[in-house]
Amino acid sequence: MVGLSIGEQHFVKGGIAQDLRTDGRKRLTYRPIYVETGVIPQANGSARVKIGGTDVIASVKAEIGRPSSLQPDKGKVAVFIDCSPTAEPTFGGRGGEELSSELALALQRCLLGGKSGAGAGINLSSLLIKEGKVCWDLYIDGLVISSDGNLLDALGAAIKAALTNTAIPKVNVSAEVADDEQPEIDISDEEYLQFDTSSVPVIVTLTKVGTHYIVDATAEEESQMSSAVSISVNRVGHICGLTKRGGSGLDPSVILDMISVAKHVTETLMSKLDSEISAAEACEDES
Repeated sequence: MVGLSIGEQHFVKGGIAQDLRTDGRKRLTYRPIYVETGVIPQANGSARVKIGGTDVIASVKAEIGRPSSLQPDKGKVAVFIDCSPTAEPTFGGRGGEELSSELALALQRCLLGGKSGAGAGINLSSLLIKEGKVCWDLYIDGLVISSDGNLLDALGAAIKAALTNTAIPKVNVSAEVADDEQPEIDISDEEYLQFDTSSVPVIVTLTKVGTHYIVDATAEEESQMSSAVSISVNRVGHICGLTKRGGSGLDPSVILDMISVAKHVTETLMSKLDSEISAAEACEDES
């Protein structure tokens, strides 16, 4: 947690009110974004994303599983986040565990939509191998290496980059078997399918400081926030998920305005992220 003096608090809030933040950015401008893919060779896909002083890694591991009885025509995705105590002293012990759980739940909501799967940014049906019998289980792990605010957006970007980097082995299923038997499967060591990320959203967090809201808040700015709304928006402008933190309530009209702003910001962020991921993939291919 960042502790600011009264003068520093006024300086941060005054700058935001005048649309000139302490690092020179406007209210709706992101810090520089850096992406590196293929950072964990043992994973099916991985990526490292730096946004300013915030540094995170995401990895994707695909394992054969069985669809749930409630959704026999879909695969499964689980998200786990680890906030390293080296990133921030307050991450040590219970504080880090609570934040990790909070971030994992928020990412689950933003990427997978509601319980019904409506609005999901990850198409769970694409993970099905044999209905009711065999599917892919995706385990998405995020690690916070360094924290200077806006962790959720950074982790969302890293997960999107890691999924773009993910290759899933081709699977051949044996002939029909009885309902109570599991089919035999053959997992290829040579043929891989690229994971489809066309619907995977980016996450834009709008942080309310004073009477204004900003994107990509630093740790200093987050210490002065009254509330924050994180909205995940996909490439065609559809809302995939929404989550709020902070004690201050927000009027529905303000939420609608935030969604409109998030959609506008998403266009620039998505373009920037696509460009960085493409450059990272090209570097990985050359190495």
